[in-house]
Amino acid sequence: MTAAARPRRLTLRKPASLFPGGGGNLSESWFTDNPPPPRRPRFGRSLRAVRRSALLAVWLIVSVPTQALLLALPGPRLGRAKIWFATLFWRLVCRLMGMRVRLIGVPVHAGGRPVIYVSNHSSWLDIPALGGRLPGSFVSKASVGTWPVVGTIARLGRTVFVSRSRASTARERDAMRARLAGGDHLILFPEGTSSDGARVLPFRSAFFSIAEGPERPLIQPVSVVYDRLAGLPMVRAARPVFAWYGDMALGPHFWRLAQLVGCRATILLHPPIEPERFGSRKELSEACWRAVADGAAALRQNRPVRGAAVGDRGGDVAAEPAAV
Repeated sequence: MTAAARPRRLTLRKPASLFPGGGGNLSESWFTDNPPPPRRPRFGRSLRAVRRSALLAVWLIVSVPTQALLLALPGPRLGRAKIWFATLFWRLVCRLMGMRVRLIGVPVHAGGRPVIYVSNHSSWLDIPALGGRLPGSFVSKASVGTWPVVGTIARLGRTVFVSRSRASTARERDAMRARLAGGDHLILFPEGTSSDGARVLPFRSAFFSIAEGPERPLIQPVSVVYDRLAGLPMVRAARPVFAWYGDMALGPHFWRLAQLVGCRATILLHPPIEPERFGSRKELSEACWRAVADGAAALRQNRPVRGAAVGDRGGDVAAEPAAV
């Protein structure tokens, strides 16, 4: 057999990895007749993480006293400035982390009626991603307020802290209703914890008690999915790189993410829901969960989705699916 007629010999190439340290494969092994490209030195990724950390530190030094001053000064115009600056702060955090945020749909404008944004929760990155696009204050567990640096940022962002204990349920519910009555919007994670990003955990109906007050807030379901890594569509094996849950430490997780490039989060805003259309808190939480879970599944599978349009003023999301 001549050399020209001899079949080409295929060599097994090691699965590619998009993760610092080589952990986590992009896909299963595949064959190629070309030699594998040289791997980028770890020094370059570490240098990127150091640069991003330094820029974030400078931004914190500038923004913390600015927001503290805005919170200390009275006046309705300064009240709007507090919200605007908090949104600017989180947008720049995303940019400094190298993460793009794609927004599908528009935040509801209810003509003075307060809005509760309810979202799935898989990572601490949800905070800057949502905070930079939604004009609201977060509702967080009380322990976050005791964390170094993070607790200070949360308080300056006018976060509402809840302990989720039965003894303080009524007091914390009244505090959230007071914020709604004062014209604030709230961003809520009804799962009660963060997940692995592969699914949306059931919503706890107790979180929707704040929708039963005289403020008559609208509820806008929100789906958040991290769908790009290294500029490529996210695959299932790579999804856990963004998830932060269980007993994961914040520092190592931040350092790992700070080394990555080409990351993107997609936020899908669903048509708003009028709580008074539902007979019980359980039915309301189920309708919100269905909208968020269906939207997140469509984003993970790269299916076309439809977000809330200008002029949406409430409706039954269960009868109007997010994915088309």
